[in-house]
Amino acid sequence: MKVIEKEKARVLRKKGYSINQIVREAGFSKASVSLWVRDIVLTKEQKKNLSERGRSVESIEKRRINRLFNENKKRQVIIDEAKKDFTNISLEQLKLIGIILYLGEGGKTSRGMVRLANSDPMVIKIMMRFFREICKVPDSKFRASIHTFTHANLSKTEKYWSKISGIPCSQFFKTYIKPSSASLQKRNTLPFGTFDIYVCDTKLFLTIMGWIERIKELTINNKV
Repeated sequence: MKVIEKEKARVLRKKGYSINQIVREAGFSKASVSLWVRDIVLTKEQKKNLSERGRSVESIEKRRINRLFNENKKRQVIIDEAKKDFTNISLEQLKLIGIILYLGEGGKTSRGMVRLANSDPMVIKIMMRFFREICKVPDSKFRASIHTFTHANLSKTEKYWSKISGIPCSQFFKTYIKPSSASLQKRNTLPFGTFDIYVCDTKLFLTIMGWIERIKELTINNKV
């Protein structure tokens, strides 16, 4: 039996601490604390203090939840209002969206390879529309690869990205598995790793580079 730990828990209980307070204060398990102090009877004053404190904590938590709920409602009103600015996306707008996304996320060094990598499935879906509908890339020309962590289920990950992109798994390069040295938080926020889209087409690569250059010229040099 942990004599020192037990004695510390009993001392705190005799002072009127709740079980949860003792757990937080001393770092012991709740089951152990409950067992160690079960024979200690609190005074009426101590019970009253714990009851009032419990109500206070509960009311604070309720106010916090209500505040967050109201803040989220206000934020959602702004979001919903902003969504009304767009009723549909034309092909011309899709072209601009794809070019700007490629400017930010696409590969620009390989002369014969169009390449874009991202972990956001929505970015991948948008770019696949751009490549198919604007660039007219046939499905057979797409290649893809996945960068993920050692904890990942490879089969599930490959099927996930295949469904998102519409590229068959048979057109995937070998999945690159990174050592799990990254923080747990990063691995949890990237459960399916990063997806790379490839199109081996020099003309398309140069065309996209031309679009980017022209948009830069028009945006930077021309005043609205």
